[in-house]
Amino acid sequence: MKLILTCEHGGNKIPKKYEKYFKNKAILKTHRGYDLGALNLFQSLELLSDASYFSTTSRLLIELNRSLHHQHLFSEFTQSLSKSEKTAIIKTHSVPYRTNVENNIKHYINNGEAVLHLSIHSFTPVLNNIERNCDIGLLYDSSKKPEQQFCRDFKAALLEQNSSLKVRFNYPYLGKADGFTTSLRKQFSNNYLGIEIEVNQKYSLDNFMDSRITTALFNSINASK
Repeated sequence: MKLILTCEHGGNKIPKKYEKYFKNKAILKTHRGYDLGALNLFQSLELLSDASYFSTTSRLLIELNRSLHHQHLFSEFTQSLSKSEKTAIIKTHSVPYRTNVENNIKHYINNGEAVLHLSIHSFTPVLNNIERNCDIGLLYDSSKKPEQQFCRDFKAALLEQNSSLKVRFNYPYLGKADGFTTSLRKQFSNNYLGIEIEVNQKYSLDNFMDSRITTALFNSINASK
């Protein structure tokens, strides 16, 4: 099985030509601007992958983890841009990123390989004054039995590494909601497993993920490949 790693929300950069739309630069440093610690975690796992892709452009410019028809593809900072400006952003940022991943998956599957795609994310510990009771979330489509079984086995492997971890399925988001893995499942109905790994940002300090988390994930992925 080939392992593809992606990290859609690895940074909070805004291309210079669009900086004027982000007068509130402080928001770029929050969980809304990017997934804190996710890029560092992704880089810690890259050694295990057969192919890897990441973006450091802020999700507030364009949301790479959303389909082009999604109402939140553009944030409140870019929603009012002209159609031509939005089209330019889509062609420059969204389409190349997603197409590169899609083409690699297609290449592996056409050559008789199965693909495990792990999309690396992190989530804010508290949202709307509600604490999220989870350390690591594994997001998958519950109607896909191979994804369900993988996540069960992967959770068991994680708990073998660190029994104190709170690992939950389809939390804090549903794996079948609109996302990159969701669209890829529609394209590749066979030989593709798309799992989103969500890590609590309480384990991220100065954009570095706690080594206990990275080690547990590294060893568990290595054992599950």
